[in-house]
Amino acid sequence: MSTWQELAAEKKRRQTASIPKEWLITRPAEDVLDVTDVPTSCGLLSARELEITAVSEVVILLNKLGTGEWSSVEVTTAFCKRAILAHQLTNCLTEIFIDRALERAAWLDEQLKSTGKVVGPLHGLPVSLKDQISIKGLETIMGYVSWIGKVAERNASLTEILIECGAVLYVRTNVPQTLMWPETYNMVFGRTVNPVNRTLTSGGSSGGEGALLRMKGSILGIGSDIGGSIRIPAAMCGIYGFRPSYHRIPYEGSANSLEGQDSLPSVLGPLSTDLGGIKLFMQAVIGRKPWLKDPLSPRKHWNEDEYRLVEHGGGKKLTFGILWNDGLVIPQPPVIRALEMTKEAVIAAGHDVIDWKPNKHAEIYKATTDIWGAAGEEDYAAVTSLTGEPILKSMSSVGTSAGTSEVGVYITDTSISAFELFQVQKRRAALRKEYLDYWQSTKAVTSTGRPVDAIISPVAPFPPPQHGKNNSAEYTFIWNALDYPACVFPVTKVDPVLDQPKSAHQFLSEADQRVYEMYDSPETFKNAPVGLQLVGQSQEDEAVIAMTEIVDVALKAKLHGRPGL
Repeated sequence: MSTWQELAAEKKRRQTASIPKEWLITRPAEDVLDVTDVPTSCGLLSARELEITAVSEVVILLNKLGTGEWSSVEVTTAFCKRAILAHQLTNCLTEIFIDRALERAAWLDEQLKSTGKVVGPLHGLPVSLKDQISIKGLETIMGYVSWIGKVAERNASLTEILIECGAVLYVRTNVPQTLMWPETYNMVFGRTVNPVNRTLTSGGSSGGEGALLRMKGSILGIGSDIGGSIRIPAAMCGIYGFRPSYHRIPYEGSANSLEGQDSLPSVLGPLSTDLGGIKLFMQAVIGRKPWLKDPLSPRKHWNEDEYRLVEHGGGKKLTFGILWNDGLVIPQPPVIRALEMTKEAVIAAGHDVIDWKPNKHAEIYKATTDIWGAAGEEDYAAVTSLTGEPILKSMSSVGTSAGTSEVGVYITDTSISAFELFQVQKRRAALRKEYLDYWQSTKAVTSTGRPVDAIISPVAPFPPPQHGKNNSAEYTFIWNALDYPACVFPVTKVDPVLDQPKSAHQFLSEADQRVYEMYDSPETFKNAPVGLQLVGQSQEDEAVIAMTEIVDVALKAKLHGRPGL
C-alpha cells in the first residue's frame, strides 16, 4: 500500500504529464514578483491568442463566438495555453483536460455551422471550475491526498447546466485541504501564489480561480463560498466575485466539506475579470431552471424587476451604508483608503452614504464558528484517516501540520451534542432577525424614506498578506451567517506613499493589534489589489449585481478611466 506521500507525488506527476511539452516556458526567477505580463512577453501565445485572451468583457467574447468570427476551437486553445502559463507561474491548476475541451469546442463549432444557432447562452465560452465541482470521468480530490483516484461517476448539477448552456470546461483550480481556509495550499498540488506579487497569498479557498483569472487564463470561473471563499480571492487578485444567496446556484453533486451541515451552507458562484460576466452567469444558470436538478434550489427565475431596482427607487438615488470596521478589527490603511474612495465616488454620482454601525457582529461570529466546529475534527479525520495524511492546521508550514489555526479549518478539540448545536442554531436565527430589524430601522435616517439599499464593506481588514498570515475571514463570513448576497469589486492597489502606516490606536481586540502590526512596511504590499464588497439582503441577488454595477461605474468615472486589469 502506497504512503500518502507517494500517492501525492504520483498525482502531481500525472498532472505535469497532462501539460503539452511545447507549452512549457522558462519560469522567471523567484525574485520576479509580478508575473502578470509574462504571457504577453514569453512568446508562447500568438498575436491572435493574445487578442482573444485580452478581451475583458464576456459579452464581447460571446458575440464573436456566436457570429462565428472566432471559432470555439481557437478561443479554447488560446485560454488553454494561457491557463497553462498561469499555472507555471502561480501553481493554480489541479485537473487539466485540454483534449477533452478541444473535442467539445469542435462539436460546438460544427453545431453552429450546421444549424446557424448557438447551443446556449454560453456557447463556446471556456469556463474554469474550482476543484470540487464534479465532472464525470475526472478525479475530484478537493485538496485531499485521500481522495486521489476518486473519479466522478456523473456530472454535478452545475456541470450539467454549464454544458447545456454551451460552455467549454477545460481546467479545474487549486484549493486548500478541507476548503476551510482563506488561503490555498494542500499536500498534493502545493501552494497557489498571487500573480501580482508571488510572496503574497491569492486568498482562499477559491485561490486557484483567483490567480487563474487575474492571469487571464480564464474570463469566467466558478468558486464556492461558505465564509468568503469566492470574495477573498476576488478581492486579493483584483477581480469580481459574487456570493449568491443560499441554494440559488445548484450545489448538488459537487464535493464538499461539512456535508450534512445545512444550517449555514456553502454556495457556488462566479468569479470574473468582468462584472458583466457575473450577471451573464447568473442569468444563464437560473435560466436553466436549476430547481429541476437540485431539490434545494429555490424555484425563482431571474427577476428583471429586481435587477432594475424597482424596490430601490429605480437606482436613481441610493443610500449606501459604509462599514468602516466591525467593532473588533480596524482595517489597514489601503482598505480605509478604498472605502474613502468609494464613498467619494458614489456621492459624486448622486447617491447618499451613511455610516453603518455593526450590530452584534461578535455574537454572529461566535455562532458561526460554533456551527462549523460542531463536529470537531471528525469530518476532516474521516477523510484523512484513509491514507494517514495529516490535517493541515497552518498555511505557513509547508508540508506539515505544525502551527496553530487562528481562522483556518475551525477545528475544535471536542464536538458538541446535537442539543448544544440546536441551541447555537436557535441563537443564530434570533440574531438574523435582529439584524433584519436593524436594517429595516435605517429608513428613519435615510433621505429616501427607504432602508439603506446596500452595505459597502471591507472584504478583509488588509490587502493580500504574506503566505500563512491570512488570519481573518470575519468581514466575509458575517454575510454568510446572515445569508446576504455580496459582490466584490476592485477599487485600488496598495500605494506605499498614500498608504503609510497610521499611529497606533487603542486596540479593540488582540486580533486588532495583530492586524495593525502586520502592516509594518507598505513596500511589502506594493501594488497589491484592494477590493470591497457590496452587500444586500437575502435573495436580493439581482439587486446586488445591479447596485454593484452602479458603484463600479461611479468609481471608474471618479478615477477618469482607470486602466483595466
